[in-house]
Amino acid sequence: MEKHVPVLIVGGSFGGVSAALSCAKSGVHCCLVAQGDWLGGQATAQGVPLDEHPWIEHYGCTRSYREFRNRVRAYYRRNYRLTREALDDPTLNPGACWVSALGYEPKAGLAVLWEMLQPYVSAGMIEILRGWSICSAETDHDRVRCVSFEKEAVSMVVSAEYVLDATETGELLPLTGTEYRVGAESVAQTGEPLALPEADPMRQQPLTHLIAVSYDPGNDHTIEKPDQYDEFRFSIQGILPSDAVDMLAQHRMRTLFPPAGTRKYITTIWNFRRCLCAGNFHGIPMDITMLMNGNEFDQPVLDVPEEKRIQRLEQAKALSRSLVYYLQHDMEPAFPGICVRPDVFDTTDGLAQEPYIRESRRIEGVFTVLEQHFRIDCHPDAPLLYPDSVGLGGYRIDIHERRQGSSQSITTSMHGAHWTQQIPLGALIPVRMENILPACKNLAVTHVTNGAFRLHPVEWNIGEAAGSLAGFCVRRQVSPRAVRADDVLLTDFQDQLRRAGVELEWPSYSFARSYFSHVEKLDGWYFGEAWRRKESL
Repeated sequence: MEKHVPVLIVGGSFGGVSAALSCAKSGVHCCLVAQGDWLGGQATAQGVPLDEHPWIEHYGCTRSYREFRNRVRAYYRRNYRLTREALDDPTLNPGACWVSALGYEPKAGLAVLWEMLQPYVSAGMIEILRGWSICSAETDHDRVRCVSFEKEAVSMVVSAEYVLDATETGELLPLTGTEYRVGAESVAQTGEPLALPEADPMRQQPLTHLIAVSYDPGNDHTIEKPDQYDEFRFSIQGILPSDAVDMLAQHRMRTLFPPAGTRKYITTIWNFRRCLCAGNFHGIPMDITMLMNGNEFDQPVLDVPEEKRIQRLEQAKALSRSLVYYLQHDMEPAFPGICVRPDVFDTTDGLAQEPYIRESRRIEGVFTVLEQHFRIDCHPDAPLLYPDSVGLGGYRIDIHERRQGSSQSITTSMHGAHWTQQIPLGALIPVRMENILPACKNLAVTHVTNGAFRLHPVEWNIGEAAGSLAGFCVRRQVSPRAVRADDVLLTDFQDQLRRAGVELEWPSYSFARSYFSHVEKLDGWYFGEAWRRKESL
């Protein structure tokens, strides 16, 4: 099977979906080829509730990302029996989680993405092919000529004018010979205050394979003891108050569930990433939550031997199963009523369709986003502003590893130390290759700045900018490099982005932060349990 398309998008990530939509909206046909059956990456198949900055309801994201959020809320109002309080809630949070203002079930997010894609699929502007594995790529000097795929012993070769790498881990970069980095850079390479003394490609952020569970207190749902449980038990115990991870205060860890009858919202590891709060609905007896605390797997999976990569991905699954067993059987008190939910992801064991891999391979770009560009002690009045901005990010640098010389994580110890950010066009353009663009977490950032650019709204913005750029280049018959170098072309492209609702500047600059790190300081903040709403207002 052979085909030629103007724009090929490889990978069904959240950024890949955004890239397809923006390319089609610019009037250019694209083909999205995904390995899995689900589209949406971290927002659906990986089950990660939206990690966002606290201004997301008002500004700091693209119009299409806000449309996704609004459609999720509309999906619940249209299809579920909401309580009167929840139905009247303009900022409905179906999961009433505290990591985000919008927690939802993965299938709800998936349905909304298909709703957004379907008009362009019907119009023939977007072609979506699922279940195809990447085999290889052919290049001609500085251009990608084609990418080969395989599905059930059938081969397919797709050539394109532009190829977007929307995979979760930058899989096309080594296959195409595109220059890239992986892991942590050194101070000598980047000059970043948080960089390591020596570069370490195996210093990669941990991955988590989320698992969906509910709580049925009247029954015993204890699973069989996982084979590797004894190996993982010690690390899982880190969720107890005696050894709580620093990103969560100890009082949130004392139990999974708030005391019965409490009138106050109490943050726990249960409602941390809850995606369905039963109290917001009629006819739904149990919450659904995503376990994402105590199951971070810290062994690298990028650029390691294939056998070791597969083994480690399986170990990450075993760690999450061990966490469930620990909560059911060994935690004090234990909760045998915790039950895995295979229906949430359509998997046999309740595990997400895909692992959440926080850090990707990253292109070496014509411009690289460095920590000192938006570190407050380097720029006391405002961050370094990029004249080639193609979007925004507002999340703090979130790195799940200990800061050198500190007992705290980088996330905690550096909170309030960085400005909100812009996304520069130069970070989407490889140093040498002419027709491959990053459309996920694989733009030209560092191990440090990836910690602020890997979150949902930023990934969506990266994909939208990449898809818009590919469409612009196809229509104008110019290269991405020329767009950035030519003031007239750059202005035209940025105007196209603005018309599409992509914000390029912050209305004012503040220190970057997560949703919860902001609202936890606000007395009586409403987290989405709709029956508490009147008390919170």
